[in-house]
Amino acid sequence: MDDFEKWLFAANSALGLSVLGLLITIACAYPLAGALAMPVQIAAHIGTLIFAVGIKVAYVARLVFLSRLGRPVH
Repeated sequence: MDDFEKWLFAANSALGLSVLGLLITIACAYPLAGALAMPVQIAAHIGTLIFAVGIKVAYVARLVFLSRLGRPVH
């Protein structure tokens, strides 16, 4: 059981970091695009895709570990 708690914490942390990363890359890719160099804009657009996938994977992992711990999954 203790291992699932650790994995749940890791999934929650990954979810939070992915959301933060997504917000930063969206800010860099769109409203701040005029102030940034083209390679940074390209990296921001790629980062947007990567962080969006990170959110999805972390959320599914979170649901799996909640289920394994016997907690309600909504």
